[in-house]
Amino acid sequence: MAFAALFPGQGSQTVGMLADFEDSCPEIQATFTEASDALGYDLWTLCQDGPAEQLSLTEITQPLLLTAGV
Repeated sequence: MAFAALFPGQGSQTVGMLADFEDSCPEIQATFTEASDALGYDLWTLCQDGPAEQLSLTEITQPLLLTAGV
């Protein structure tokens, strides 16, 4: 099954985004693991658990949306 997830830019991030695809698309977890290693914090857990206020910070949002877009 093919799918596309579109995140048009800063402001489109939400707590729990991409959670529905975690099990069916292992590339998502692999990409977030690679990004987390580079960033020095667990980007996937932050994306899934929030808080939303932290996801709104530019220094979190930009790597999050880049990773989601890969």
